[in-house]
Amino acid sequence: MTSPTDDRSATEIPENFRALVARQTDDGVDLTSETVDLSFLPEGEVVVRVEYSGANYKDALAVTPKGGVVREYPIVPGIDLAGVVVSSTSGAVSVGDRVVAHGYEIGTGRHGGYAEYARVPAEWVVPLADGLSTADAATIGTAGFTAALSVQALLARGLTPSDGPVLVTGASGGVGSVSVDLLSQAGFEVVASTGKESAHDLLTTLGAASIIGRLPEDPDAAPRPLGKAQWAAAVDCVGGKTLAHVLSTTRYGGAVAASGLTGGAGLSTTVLPFILRGVALLGIDSVQLPIEARRILWNDLAGSLRPSRLAEVTTEVTLDEVAGVLDSLRDGATTGRTLVRVG
Repeated sequence: MTSPTDDRSATEIPENFRALVARQTDDGVDLTSETVDLSFLPEGEVVVRVEYSGANYKDALAVTPKGGVVREYPIVPGIDLAGVVVSSTSGAVSVGDRVVAHGYEIGTGRHGGYAEYARVPAEWVVPLADGLSTADAATIGTAGFTAALSVQALLARGLTPSDGPVLVTGASGGVGSVSVDLLSQAGFEVVASTGKESAHDLLTTLGAASIIGRLPEDPDAAPRPLGKAQWAAAVDCVGGKTLAHVLSTTRYGGAVAASGLTGGAGLSTTVLPFILRGVALLGIDSVQLPIEARRILWNDLAGSLRPSRLAEVTTEVTLDEVAGVLDSLRDGATTGRTLVRVG
């Protein structure tokens, strides 16, 4: 039941609105524009008029046959959404609030941000701090939020710029590029690892002190239990053989914040980096992070942790262009962040 106030606020919601819907077919997964109404959306206390979403690797997997992230089709992808609350039965979220929501089941287990309206549980919603627009929030999105979590985890371990260079793998991607930005503006010497020569200028603009190729240099070589100690710490956005190499080349007492698996979910390594060099492997998860911690970090992203060079890493597209962007993401052909204008 909604109160009369909620009913009045809901009159801002049109009878029909647009959504990009992924449906499973005999030939794969089709992503098409459809006209839907509010009954199409799942239950929840808060209805958001979506202004912006983003394009993430997980969104690309959502429209990939056997992508492994969607529980059941049809689904509206878009793991990020930012907009204005138009209806709320929660005392914690008010009509008119500018909000962001991401993680949990959004875009994978329930309809996400690629629709003009979204309905979500109130405990998944983050009201935005002053000075952070809905476009800013969606540009930061899951990727920027994950980067901030990674940097925070390294700082909490006591990492300081005087400790030495910090490696960022997959540096041209969403998480990697924002990590380079955050670390460089905090005064760290950032070594950016990427296989895309076209991204070198971008990474230099973001503050990378040096740029190297993908790691390990010879992906077919047998991994070494311990390599030459090079990095005071690392943000790994790749996983697989890359993460194993990074662990084996991290200096004594260093730490690696790991959040990615584009290089594979497997990890073939030994205990030697951990018991001979005291290296710490820090798992970074932005999906199930409790809402209070999520809201605190978003406040930091509006202030002390705000990425300073978002414009340099962001391309804006419309809903009509999303399918092509997701294809490029899946093929590893994109750099930086992609902002999706929805409303």
